[in-house]
Amino acid sequence: MPPTIDFAIQTSSLTRRFGELIAVDSVSLTVARGEIFGLIGSNGAGKSTLIKMLTTLLPPTSGTAKVAGYDVVRESAEVRRHIGYVQQLLSADGSLTGFENMLLSARLYAIPRRERAPRIAEALAAMNLAEAANRLVHNYSGGMIRELEIAQSMLHRPEVLLMDEPTVGLDPLARRGVHDRIRMLRENYGMTIFLTTHDMAEADDLCDRIALMHRGRIEVEGSPEELKGRVGPDASLEGVFEKFIGGGIEPGGGYREVRVTRRSARARS
Repeated sequence: MPPTIDFAIQTSSLTRRFGELIAVDSVSLTVARGEIFGLIGSNGAGKSTLIKMLTTLLPPTSGTAKVAGYDVVRESAEVRRHIGYVQQLLSADGSLTGFENMLLSARLYAIPRRERAPRIAEALAAMNLAEAANRLVHNYSGGMIRELEIAQSMLHRPEVLLMDEPTVGLDPLARRGVHDRIRMLRENYGMTIFLTTHDMAEADDLCDRIALMHRGRIEVEGSPEELKGRVGPDASLEGVFEKFIGGGIEPGGGYREVRVTRRSARARS
């Protein structure tokens, strides 16, 4: 018999309604442990609603989902213990230093007092932020803010890291830096990464597998190479999106600019 695949995320007919609106429509997908999985879709496709259900922030209307082996409804507390979440909205406090933000997260995660300092030091070093630990986050660049938020999310060493539009509002150099950090988390810590994006180049460069979401449904999924191969020998992911969904996809500074950009992006999701 073939070996059993160990899934980090499993959903079956997962659905979320808001009155008459079906934001997520009977989504069934699996993400293997150690995979970087990308959910691609235009603003309003249902990506953020789906990730909210996977992080237990929003209960499903129907269907089931398991994350790190735990049911998001019946075992929501266990799900939260085993995941990290990097939300689209700005979560770092600009009036605090990087270290102070990290310490606040360590307390929220109930990390024992004696373990806080070494874990914070490890996470900041992993994100290349050790030298900026005592600077006010208000003075960080957009890329540094995102790296700090990733550092906060890994303090409790989660099995699964869920990221909602992790590079929204970042310039190309900062975006590549975040990609490098995501790969490091998978390679050095064995984390499974589930991210949403509307950046085709990001998905092509970073993800092992992707799923295209449109109007709340998963239209197609596979590796970037597999999906491009289904369109043609020289196809791009933009071509894949156009073939299976039609039309194009919307493309995606300092502390104030990041706050405004993410708030604006969130309002459209």
